[in-house]
Amino acid sequence: RYEQREDFAVVIQPFFRNTLLPLDSTSKPDMSFFAADCFHFSVRGYAEMAMALWNNMLEPVGEKQTYNNFTHDRSKLKCPNPEKPFLSTRRNSGLGNLSGDLSLEKTESSVPYWAVIVTAVAGILVGSL
Repeated sequence: RYEQREDFAVVIQPFFRNTLLPLDSTSKPDMSFFAADCFHFSVRGYAEMAMALWNNMLEPVGEKQTYNNFTHDRSKLKCPNPEKPFLSTRRNSGLGNLSGDLSLEKTESSVPYWAVIVTAVAGILVGSL
């Protein structure tokens, strides 16, 4: 939808697509990345996700990392440089106007939008009961 715009871009950041559960030294899930409910991230987990998202935004479209290795290493943060001082978009990644060729990333969800709405409403109803 926004391919022809020069002042706006939407870019999928796939850093979480192939991420595996972080493991501790005994090969069990490293719970330090998760909150007490074992579902949400802890401060440490959110820090890892923020670094992965930042790095993804600086990587060229088509070369974005699709996983997060949970190393808790601040030195893995990428920085803009004189050659690439901006967040990466299709246009400034050298892909320009591919007029609908989205072969690099699948952007259409396999789940219809209405299924998400129905599931959310059902969850709220069940939760309120």
